[in-house]
Amino acid sequence: MRGTGSKRHPERTTKEKGQKLRMNIIRARLEEGAKEATGLAVIIDVFRAFTCAPLFFYLDAKEVILEEDPSKALSLKQESPGSILVGEVNEVPIEGGDAGNSPSEIIQKGEKFFKGRTVIHRTTAGVRGAVMAQGGADLVLAGSFVMAKAIAEFIKRNRPKTVTLVAMGDRAKARAPEDEACADYLEHLLTGAPYDHIHTLSKVVFQPTAQKFIQGTIPYLPREDPIFCLQRDLFRMVLKVEKRKGKFQLVPIEI
Repeated sequence: MRGTGSKRHPERTTKEKGQKLRMNIIRARLEEGAKEATGLAVIIDVFRAFTCAPLFFYLDAKEVILEEDPSKALSLKQESPGSILVGEVNEVPIEGGDAGNSPSEIIQKGEKFFKGRTVIHRTTAGVRGAVMAQGGADLVLAGSFVMAKAIAEFIKRNRPKTVTLVAMGDRAKARAPEDEACADYLEHLLTGAPYDHIHTLSKVVFQPTAQKFIQGTIPYLPREDPIFCLQRDLFRMVLKVEKRKGKFQLVPIEI
């Protein structure tokens, strides 16, 4: 155990083109897990940050900047004419922003809205976790179901000795079944460990983290969001977190 947020698994092996790949897979979670992540870290936020993130590039955004501080995110938007602020604080859209952290809202806005523009992305769990992980990890990727197979292929190609799968959970404070399940799926893709997506759906959709969307009682939590978030392997890209000119950016890599 590494504190209360991480769990080391025995060294796992998988086969790639006839060769065994050996890697130490660490299962971690929440803020502590992000801060303690080592090796290649995958910061998982299924509902909803890192389901939204690849959509920005799909809709032809110029670049995506991660800013963990909501006030700084708003200031950055004001200092950057034409930029778009997408984000939330504890799920509530940032006042003065352009969109909440909602894949269905982003899709509805469409390519005309995002094409060629800079997106500033701020979220309570995923974005903050990606920034936190920079302290100890060698490389940080944004993680979700929609990019999972590409992420696994990227990891196999790069052959890191250690992979930390960080399930960021509900507001980075409590475990969330969708993030834990995405980590299970990534481990399955990397090692062949058992995985059943029907079982995952049964665990996720009836629990509070999904039901708060499905019930449709909160305007900024659209019913449609879980439909997009629980789709697997929609994008043949990974999103690498890099610091450029003093800002953390998502860099898309096609797989």
